[in-house]
Amino acid sequence: MNLNANDRRRQARRRLPRFVFDYVDGGAETEDCLRRNEADLAALHLVPTALRDTRHADPGITVFGRRWAAPLGVAPVGFSGLVRPHGDTLLACAAAATGVPHVLSTPSNDRLEAVREAALRRDPEALQWMQLYVMGDRAIAEQLVRRARAAGYSALVLTVDAAVSGLRERDVRNGFRLPFRFTPSTLLDLALHPRWSLAMAMQGRSPSFVNLAEADDGATSPQLQAALLSRTMDRTLAWEHLAWLRRLWDGPLLVKGLLHPGDAALAVRHGADGIVVSNHGGRQLDAAPSTISVLPRMVDAVAGRIPVFVDGGFRRGSDVVKALAAGATAAFVGRAAVWGMACDGEAGARGVLAGLVDDIARTLVLLGADRVDEVAPHHLLANLPFPGSAGLSHAGARHG
Repeated sequence: MNLNANDRRRQARRRLPRFVFDYVDGGAETEDCLRRNEADLAALHLVPTALRDTRHADPGITVFGRRWAAPLGVAPVGFSGLVRPHGDTLLACAAAATGVPHVLSTPSNDRLEAVREAALRRDPEALQWMQLYVMGDRAIAEQLVRRARAAGYSALVLTVDAAVSGLRERDVRNGFRLPFRFTPSTLLDLALHPRWSLAMAMQGRSPSFVNLAEADDGATSPQLQAALLSRTMDRTLAWEHLAWLRRLWDGPLLVKGLLHPGDAALAVRHGADGIVVSNHGGRQLDAAPSTISVLPRMVDAVAGRIPVFVDGGFRRGSDVVKALAAGATAAFVGRAAVWGMACDGEAGARGVLAGLVDDIARTLVLLGADRVDEVAPHHLLANLPFPGSAGLSHAGARHG
């Protein structure tokens, strides 16, 4: 029985070849950061308040003028087409059906226009953001931004924590790289997972990063595809280059991958409309702190001027509510949605997301909060050594 995201994880582990499951599930080096994300969330406790009117129990929020069903979104996940054919589209449709935003990754395996069209068929009000990596050839980023704007994506999310790829030791051990090279152990792995192998064979081609070329039939070199998989980015990119993106994009612009409060303040100073506190799901700097542990300081640094989002280790609705109490506007999930999609396609991802929305609503009621904006730092009891405080009473206010 699949009652939660961890149930879906166990099911996905059985369904997927090891090299695919490890690509989604794994982190950098010894995976300490990945474990900290979850452990530090678990070390926080929610303190309910009693005898509050919770008859409405509304988990919805408004962000950048758009209504979300809950303070939840689907984080950008690269190479989703390796998990299941058209994985990016399946995730986008699941998010649209749930009423929460989906962020399409630059290394997606479906054309951004096709993903947008599919999501709009699920819901004409579908919320979609576009994540952006800036590679050495900035013309690639420019064409992605132009196309995202034309397709109706409503926000641009610049990811800044992947100047080089973290050392993902599971992937190295599995020989996971582009172009694929089949080894005897890989072939055995495929034979032991016939449903996945058959689905990939019926697709007729290996997943590729189809958005690197502007034209639908445009070819991209194997070297460029490998560079994107290994996160070989433009290492000259600096804060002042946000002005370059501003000239290309007139909607909300967010900066993702920040952990230092000084960077949060710089994001505000350089005109960002929001930030995403993120350590890339523990896949980049293994020595980095958990996102929940630095979240209060990041909220303080922006001082209520822009919304603060967070990802990293969120598996249950109560985890999301903990982030709200620490000052976040909303939390994003990546692996949890992908595990659902791996098992049952769009329905599986939708089940995970709908379950999280229900968890959030239930947690609000149990906490004594009728709306998201009633969740506050006094609802948290911290057993974590948060920087500068034994608790979270200094966390700032959320923004929509």
